[in-house]
Amino acid sequence: MPQTPPFTGQLNTSGYNKNLYQTKEEGYPGLFYHDNNLVSGSLEALIHHLVPTVDYYPDRTYIFTFLLSSRLFIHPYELMSKVCHLCMEQQRLSDPQIAPKIVQLLTEWTETFPYDFRDERMMRSLKELTHRLASGDEVYRKAVSQMSQGLIRRLTVLSQYEEALVKINATAAERLTALKAKPQASIQRDMLSICNDPFTVAQQLTHIELVRAVALDLLFFIPFESRTMPVALLKSVIGPDLKASNLEAYVEWFNRLSYLVATEICMPVKKKHRARVIEFFIDVARECFNIGNFNSLMAIISGMNMSPVSRLKKTWSKVKTAKFDILEHQMDPSSNFYNYRTALRGATQRSITANSSREKIVIPFFSLLIKDIYFLNEGCANRLQNGHINFEKFWELAKQVSEFMTWKKVECPFEKDRKILQYLLTAPAFNEDALYLASYESEGPENNMEKDRWKSLRCV
Repeated sequence: MPQTPPFTGQLNTSGYNKNLYQTKEEGYPGLFYHDNNLVSGSLEALIHHLVPTVDYYPDRTYIFTFLLSSRLFIHPYELMSKVCHLCMEQQRLSDPQIAPKIVQLLTEWTETFPYDFRDERMMRSLKELTHRLASGDEVYRKAVSQMSQGLIRRLTVLSQYEEALVKINATAAERLTALKAKPQASIQRDMLSICNDPFTVAQQLTHIELVRAVALDLLFFIPFESRTMPVALLKSVIGPDLKASNLEAYVEWFNRLSYLVATEICMPVKKKHRARVIEFFIDVARECFNIGNFNSLMAIISGMNMSPVSRLKKTWSKVKTAKFDILEHQMDPSSNFYNYRTALRGATQRSITANSSREKIVIPFFSLLIKDIYFLNEGCANRLQNGHINFEKFWELAKQVSEFMTWKKVECPFEKDRKILQYLLTAPAFNEDALYLASYESEGPENNMEKDRWKSLRCV
């Protein structure tokens, strides 16, 4: 049974050209093309276009785009039910020309969108259809078994990740509670005491990014504002059984890393030590850039640009900032992050031609990716005036989503250091008020506003 191929190079903004593929739909009502590209269609017509026949198998780019976008119009379990009905209508599931195509379609669905199959209704329909397929030739039974085992493995991995995430959050919460009770006594270590090699820390950050990215699927396609998670909207679209925690965890990880960096800088009593910590994280950020880990890079820069850190003028005067200035220039938000987007294109090209796993790593600045998808979604209507689905829009959305799905499949080539990972994930990080308090204690207030704030914070 052939496996679903990588998405890189399969999606393009020109859409699905019907002349490139065998198609049963030449005269099928409800599908509309422009310059041979599918641009719109009724929901029913698009569903028919998904289902294989004797002389037709849908283009894989179409499969991905439709499965991704259809959930805005129909629940996945309802779509599966319709697909099963259309397949059974053919009454030829054991036909050697039909069965392998249906198995391949189901395999691509389970591989690309395993979250859908956490819904018991999805699993019932899948089992019903695969039971009929498996009642035929031994070859089909084996293919169905392989598909089912692969789906179980993927769902198990996702469940294990979510369980581990709960434990990590619980540990972090316990350490934060201890920190609030005894601020100085609770922090027995800092990052430099755990590891003083910037490259190793950047590698461990990349491990964290890739593990969290793997747990993401279609979730981040659902429109929401950057760094905001409207769970009610999410669940109304994809169902109450699908957890939003993985998406929230990825966004929260960015914020945690930013606050951890700021905490590490503000905590040391001596100015010389604070300057050393700043220079260390500048070097970590530079290594993240070289690896292609732009999300951790931006989180570190954000932490160093927080007001409690940036106000430490005496500390910064001791820092060699040339490398930091270069990194800030690369991540400059002006001109819609032009410099970052240029660097991202370079990393993407390197990934495509890579000879090693390390060169394949591309971890985009996640909040900006979400923002791009959000504004693309908001800028174009889902349906046209005639009620048809605006498929031209979803080609572009699928292109952006598929790039991320390709990047997150890369296995991290770096060796894990559990001590560093544990520290990065669970070490206490100050909130904004605690950061300001530590900052004022490191370098006293400079004006009346800062003095008033310091006095207020000390009274809490």
